[in-house]
Amino acid sequence: MSESADAAFSDLVFELNLIGRHFPNTARRLPGYLLDRSAFLILTRLDLGEPLSLRELSEAFQLDISTINRQVGAMLKQDLVERVPDPAGGVARKIKATEDGRAALVADRRQRRASFGRVLADWADDDVAELSRLIRKLNQSVEQIEDNPWPRPPRES
Repeated sequence: MSESADAAFSDLVFELNLIGRHFPNTARRLPGYLLDRSAFLILTRLDLGEPLSLRELSEAFQLDISTINRQVGAMLKQDLVERVPDPAGGVARKIKATEDGRAALVADRRQRRASFGRVLADWADDDVAELSRLIRKLNQSVEQIEDNPWPRPPRES
């Protein structure tokens, strides 16, 4: 790796660490958020497809099943998700978002979009599109290495 490439790589790692620092703290401090981080992520995953079992959620998030069970348990108490029979007739019960869960997800997505809108307010449209493309590419590279692809929503037009 050339010196300039090495410096750029070091800068990238530093900036990615800052994103990890900025975003969760910003979301927690802002009023209006309804979901904690784990509920938001689980509901986002459920919104992208069919209901999932605890095992399938555990595999998708690469977390111990006891962690997913605890997170889903808290969501069940809040009526954000419900247990449903496996649509394919399997034995394991599946987890599905409730109407309240979907409504909270929509509201939090709106809040996050507004938050990012404030951060990117003075950016050119092309810069926002380029950042989105590069972050998607980064995420897909991680997913490929981990052999854990993540479904994506249809693109908005």
